[in-house]
Amino acid sequence: MVISTQLKVAFGCLFALMLGLAACTPRHAPAMTVADLMEDRVTLDGVLMKCNQNPSGARADTDCLNARIAIERLADQSESAEAAKRTAEFERSRDQLRSAQDKLRQEEQAKTKVDAYHLPLVPVDPPPASTPAPDDTKSTAMDRTNP
Repeated sequence: MVISTQLKVAFGCLFALMLGLAACTPRHAPAMTVADLMEDRVTLDGVLMKCNQNPSGARADTDCLNARIAIERLADQSESAEAAKRTAEFERSRDQLRSAQDKLRQEEQAKTKVDAYHLPLVPVDPPPASTPAPDDTKSTAMDRTNP
């Protein structure tokens, strides 16, 4: 079976045409995953802007769905990080308050603590002699009662 040169040229042109058409068609990029969108905030913003410009077509678009999921997950992460930050701040302020109270308590205990074995010796003098009072100024228990 002899193939003519015209047929070879026709098949060659057809092949070149198909190859040219296949090379010129735009390639469809795979949908961005949620993890990819969470890592790349600029792309996430771009996808969300595209979705907000065309809300009717965005409902079925996987990029828009993944972008919304990524936004929800980022919000959850930021809330949990904020809660952890508040908890750490609370713990730090509580520790500072406890240490200040302990310091005050120790200072008060140090001031009021008296060691009887290390007190200075003080000579005890007899009380000064008091002068006897006249008898008429003595009051009895009967005089102090109300009639």
